Amino acid sequence: MNSQKKDSVDSPPNQIDFWRLKTRILDLTNGPVVMGIVNATPDSFSDGGRFLELDRAIEHALRLVADGAGILDIGGESTRPYSHSVSESEELDRVAPLIEKLASLTSVPISVDTSKPAVARAALNAGAEIINDVTGFRNPEMVDVAVTSGAGVCVMHMQGTPQNMQDNPDYGDVVAEIRQYLMDQKSMLLRAGIQDARICLDPGIGFGKTHEHNIELIRRCHEFHDLQSPILVGHSRKGFIGKLLGDKELNRDAGTMAISLMLASQGVHVIRVHNVAMNVQGLKCWVG
Repeated sequence: MNSQKKDSVDSPPNQIDFWRLKTRILDLTNGPVVMGIVNATPDSFSDGGRFLELDRAIEHALRLVADGAGILDIGGESTRPYSHSVSESEELDRVAPLIEKLASLTSVPISVDTSKPAVARAALNAGAEIINDVTGFRNPEMVDVAVTSGAGVCVMHMQGTPQNMQDNPDYGDVVAEIRQYLMDQKSMLLRAGIQDARICLDPGIGFGKTHEHNIELIRRCHEFHDLQSPILVGHSRKGFIGKLLGDKELNRDAGTMAISLMLASQGVHVIRVHNVAMNVQGLKCWVG
């Protein structure tokens, strides 16, 4: 579904053809890049505990690469609703050895899903190319890590924290308000010295949103394109899909695939999913 280009890329004005990472450039011209999720956690909502052991996590990640993942997103702390944070040292123990090993085994770029600056720094030193921060780089120390490392960054919107974000999410116009937040955070990163081409934006499906908010964001995702950055959406197996399907057992891959195609039809650049094979195959058959 995608390929990587080295060094410089000439892109027409207002057209997003690539995402500049720490040491390489990710081509975005061949349809959505599929980001494969690797949760090295005991309590993530869909696959918590399955890949906590290093060998199993490596095996799973390499399977995602074989299935067509264009990015591997490695996380060591669950951010599901009402989850509990883990210590910096515990998160480091979960992700740093995994990233270091994977960086030696695959050329697919690795993203670290963290809100802790020390974890991000260690992950980048181990071979990660992207910082994926669910708190949207609200921590100035995380901004400093991004500036000094030259990493690609993904800025996500979240109302509240994982511990309280689903208590009472409230918006006037959910798309307009999240668009403004992402615009403000992007402007802040640019002022800090981060190159425009390194910034990706994520509306944060399921993070401080009701079912209705999530549906509205999916339907109107094209409205984020005027921010002139790659758009990433992480919708995989989330509760709004279960509600649409009446499925309480987390068998939501078909629903996830349907949403992936809807996002592809709106020009979303990166989709973050658990079942990489299904989404890669579905997108190969999609005619947009």
